[in-house]
Amino acid sequence: MLFWGLIVTIIVLDVVTKAMAEASLAPRGVPREVIGDWLRLTLVYNTGAAFGISLGPYSRWLFLALAIVALVILGRLYRQTPDTDRFRIASIGLVCAGAIGNVIDRIRHPMGVVDFIDIGIGVHRWPTFNVADMAVSIGAFMLAWSLWAEDRARARAASAAVPTSVERA
Repeated sequence: MLFWGLIVTIIVLDVVTKAMAEASLAPRGVPREVIGDWLRLTLVYNTGAAFGISLGPYSRWLFLALAIVALVILGRLYRQTPDTDRFRIASIGLVCAGAIGNVIDRIRHPMGVVDFIDIGIGVHRWPTFNVADMAVSIGAFMLAWSLWAEDRARARAASAAVPTSVERA
């Protein structure tokens, strides 16, 4: 329930906010202040990946293929995750939802993924992003934390299982 609930909620929120951004923020590239200069809404289309990374004219299709591969890998990781590990399930759900949200844009929009959240001060700005990007970023951080904690727990268990030199004698 947690996994699919997160996926559906994030995708709906992402699709709705992107549609609202396209309807109310045109023309693109014109910032609208929400909280002074710090938080603005600015409609842009990203043909590349995160932070505007581009691989040329085929970026749209390459990043679409990479996202699908990532979703397959995340699906396998989800199936291997115990039902009791809600933190990891939530993290995988967030990453999957964000990836799906941006895949939807890559399929439906030849101009690229719709981005509209613009944070920064003056000319020092973070790359414009959307709800799907937030889900991917937060989920990826949570997943990395979960995998790191699991690795540390395994290392502690392995070191506790090795008998000391006094115990061997």
